[in-house]
Amino acid sequence: MIGSPKPKFIFGSLIPNLKWVSTAPSQLPPHPIDRLRPFFNGNKDIEHTDYELALVSALKSCSSLSALSQGQQIHSLVFKSGLLSNIFVKNSLISFYAKCRLISSAQSLFDTCSVLDPVSCNIMLAGYVKSGSLDNARQLFEKMPIKGCVSYTTMVMGLAQNNCWLEAVKVFKDMRFVGVIPNEVTLASVISAYSHVGGILNCRMLHASAFKLGLETLNIVATNLVHMYCVCSSLGNARVLFDEIPERNVVTWNVMLNGYSKSGFVDLARDLFERMPAKDVVSWGTIIDGYVQVERLGEVLRMCRSMLRTGLGPNEVMIVDLVSACGRSMAVTEGQQLHSATIRTGFDCFDFVQATIIHFYAACGKIDLAFLQFELGSKDHVSSWNALISGFIRNGMIEQARQMFDEMPEKDVFSWSSMISGYAQTEQPDLALQLFHEMVSSRVRPNEITMVSVFSSIATLGNLKEGKWAHEYILSNSIPLNDNLNAALIDMYAKCGSIITALQLFYEIQDKISSVSPWNAIICGLAMHGHANSSLEVFSQLQRVRIKPNGITFIGVLSACCHAGLVEAGEKYFKSMKNLYNIEPNIKHYGCMIDLLGRAGRLKEADEMIRKMPMKADVVIWGALLAACRTHGNVEIGERAAENLAKLDSCHGAGRVLLSNIYADAGRWEDAFSVRRAMQSQRMKRSPGCSGVV
Repeated sequence: MIGSPKPKFIFGSLIPNLKWVSTAPSQLPPHPIDRLRPFFNGNKDIEHTDYELALVSALKSCSSLSALSQGQQIHSLVFKSGLLSNIFVKNSLISFYAKCRLISSAQSLFDTCSVLDPVSCNIMLAGYVKSGSLDNARQLFEKMPIKGCVSYTTMVMGLAQNNCWLEAVKVFKDMRFVGVIPNEVTLASVISAYSHVGGILNCRMLHASAFKLGLETLNIVATNLVHMYCVCSSLGNARVLFDEIPERNVVTWNVMLNGYSKSGFVDLARDLFERMPAKDVVSWGTIIDGYVQVERLGEVLRMCRSMLRTGLGPNEVMIVDLVSACGRSMAVTEGQQLHSATIRTGFDCFDFVQATIIHFYAACGKIDLAFLQFELGSKDHVSSWNALISGFIRNGMIEQARQMFDEMPEKDVFSWSSMISGYAQTEQPDLALQLFHEMVSSRVRPNEITMVSVFSSIATLGNLKEGKWAHEYILSNSIPLNDNLNAALIDMYAKCGSIITALQLFYEIQDKISSVSPWNAIICGLAMHGHANSSLEVFSQLQRVRIKPNGITFIGVLSACCHAGLVEAGEKYFKSMKNLYNIEPNIKHYGCMIDLLGRAGRLKEADEMIRKMPMKADVVIWGALLAACRTHGNVEIGERAAENLAKLDSCHGAGRVLLSNIYADAGRWEDAFSVRRAMQSQRMKRSPGCSGVV
């Protein structure tokens, strides 16, 4: 660090070519290199009165160029010239070391200050924040004797950038309480923090603050406000503010575009996209991602081709988006074209791109190509192993998946979760729980996805004791309880016979629920236990909150109506699916309605509904109608139901028994004996009943 007062220095080591410096117009500000010339070119003509200013300028240049060696040499000049006590020079040195991320050197200089100078404190505070030393920043901020706008802004910005959003909000509130007026950077940072905290009222409060301070038209503030309105699902307010911004840059356009795309309003996003005066790769990626989200693959590929014609190329994130979309849409040809594009552009070297390609082929049923891609690629990345294991499971190859799992050199939580989920999906709950206990013994911490599969397996087995143990496990290990995991817990308790516990759990989390899954679990659970009125009451509560029911919700609702014999209510709910919620009924919803009408003896209406269904009736529907015909003694419809049931499953012994009983109840003994003789000649057996209750 200590050197000659006027060391020699070769400028080429900083900037390879300086010809443009001498030809620059005279009115341009001096280049940072020019500020270093007096010290490193042997110039002795610096006046004493300008020496301090020259040192400060030179240190500023070293900071901007990250010229660490030269800055340290200037530090030695300062030390030898006795100017280290000069607060302006010392602050410049602290700033230089902080910006070069030598926080320990900056702190050593800062600690030599006899008094806490506000400027020195702000420089050191910024250095701590930039290096991620938040604890040091907090300690310094607390003991600062004077805190101004710069101090508060630095702290708010640092906390927001490090995901300490609530703390950033608190510092901002303290700032306003003591009367310090924020600037546009303060507001932009606190708006960013509030975007993660959420709440439309907070958004409006910040908007009002920006208006009162006269900062609402500044691009950095307005753009962040538009983003916050979008995050709060208030796209109308976001668009009004967007239209009022006097000068919109490409970032502002992209924020509004992203708001529409993420909310599914892809047509509005496209209209905005077409009006953009300039588009960058983020703009194209956002509109393409919007089409991916709504699964409009044709538009995805058209937009991709349009982007390529502009000279812009996709980045690795966009490639993953596009290949994933092809996998979801089973678009093999398009996906293979994208695969070839990744090879040409060199993106196939990224591990997450390779894993996406494996997943794509597996999703399209091309498991041999998925395995080939795995074999040709690098096996050093656990993500590729996980993608192939998931692919085997998706294609019903659970044994091959387990073989790959056992061969893995290293397993992460996703490896274990995939395999446990595979066993749960293939109705092997015992193996799923056995593997889960092996996972715990291996000291791999399960996540919420793992536990959803675990509770599903426990629910299948009806093992309440195991379910309680697993519930205690997630609480003692602080595994986050998201909506899917809460739904799995409620479902487990309901299927294990403890509906009271399921209901208590639901009401404990009711105010925190943001999706329909936990609602579905309790509605279906109550219906399954025969508590039809309670199930429909919970559905009424769901209709009063801002969560949209889905198809599973209505399976629970219609099942409740079946248990209670509420035919008119069931018909009303069934019609509301399409009319109010735009949900197309599937075969399970029609099955519930056939069962409901059949139990009520309205067999002709049930038969008519089957005829008008947009899909063919399955074994369950014909079986329900046949059972209803036996109950109500309708031979004609019963014969037709039995005939259709036999076409779908010629070995369905229970259907033949029901038809025989219908004939017997009607006194048609010869027909009844004929059905029984046919069963004996075909050696058909009625499957015995079984119970999971011990």
